[in-house]
Amino acid sequence: MFARKILVVEDEKLQASNIRNSLQKLGYFVPEIIDSGEEAIKKVAETNPNLVLIDICLAGNIDGMQAADIIQNHFQIPVLYLTDYSEYTNLSKQQLSEPFSYIIKPCIEKDLHIAIEMALYKHQIEKRLQQQEQRLAAIIDSMGCAVVVTHADGCIHMINPVAETLTGWKQDEAFGKDFIEVVSLVDKETSEAIANVATHAIESGEIFNLPENCTLVTKDGVEIPIGDNVAPIRDRNGNITGAVLVFQDISQRKHKEAQLLRNAFYDGLTALPNRILFIDRLRQAIERSKRRTDYNFAVLFLDLDGFKGINDRFGHTIGDDCLVEIARRLESCLRSGDTVARFGGDEFTILLEDIKDVTDATNVAKRIQETIGLQLNLNEHQLFITASIGIALNHSYHEEPATLLRDADIAMYRAKQQGKASYAVFD
Repeated sequence: MFARKILVVEDEKLQASNIRNSLQKLGYFVPEIIDSGEEAIKKVAETNPNLVLIDICLAGNIDGMQAADIIQNHFQIPVLYLTDYSEYTNLSKQQLSEPFSYIIKPCIEKDLHIAIEMALYKHQIEKRLQQQEQRLAAIIDSMGCAVVVTHADGCIHMINPVAETLTGWKQDEAFGKDFIEVVSLVDKETSEAIANVATHAIESGEIFNLPENCTLVTKDGVEIPIGDNVAPIRDRNGNITGAVLVFQDISQRKHKEAQLLRNAFYDGLTALPNRILFIDRLRQAIERSKRRTDYNFAVLFLDLDGFKGINDRFGHTIGDDCLVEIARRLESCLRSGDTVARFGGDEFTILLEDIKDVTDATNVAKRIQETIGLQLNLNEHQLFITASIGIALNHSYHEEPATLLRDADIAMYRAKQQGKASYAVFD
């Protein structure tokens, strides 16, 4: 298997050298270091890398943001931004709004690895989604889309069979009625009615896409997410004689988008956030604590005691059912704003946000152990589970999620040494 090729664009030589060494140590191939946006675009065209790691603030006519836009839009290659913390705080939220789109220098090797793998994975998901959308579009084209045609006054002139099926109106029923009576559109997020799109096309004389959250309310009151566009109809002389709305049911696309996103950030067995999402939320908590002196949080690292014995004795099916039940019990012990994640195997992590002191964290740990310790009845088997919990509170030296997780993990092993079914606070 070939090492994935990463193009590094960084004008600080020492930073560039350190990043290159880290990448090579992680098994990536770094052909060369580029120090300008212009040269980066040229090299991307020549070498076709798997990912571009680019400093946001580059000297020259094209800065890192501009170069990244060209690389992503023209070459369809994923980009991961490099930024100093001081640069990060000066950038608008919109510039770095996507999760896992940037990494703050100096880069910790583990975080660099996670960020790169996530960026590559996101790109793979987006590419797969694009392919699925293209395939879905081809299927819809072969079946035909819904078409609604109006006169210049906005009254229905014709609807095709697909439109009849989607709207619930027959052609003879719809003919001559006002457009919005037959095609009732609302914004899914706000539940507010969307203005008459046919009238808008006729008055503006322009083609435009349906709004992002456009939902069709059928004759029977069923809500269907739709997408496509509406355009004015012109005669040979250019006069507008009506409008045509072409649309299709995008329920499957919406479902696939949601499913792909969920697969990336949630555990398939327990439906809890996974390691990637937990680390992202922990990183946000660390950044929040830097801005607010009164903001405290804690990380709990939980390991089920002797879980391997359950798998060995009862089988993995019972083991999986046990993990699912433990996940639900953990959720019941937390506030809505806290996060519990399945970190891997029988390990769980918990982020307790906005707490007063260590007592809040230890009280949660006690509540968790009491709840987990209750008898489990699975497939006529009675099980008793205990857990060892390590607690780490945020401090000024916790600059990265890895250090907090390390401290909580150390505390968890100390709890196991104390006889299991207990908790320990990292000191």
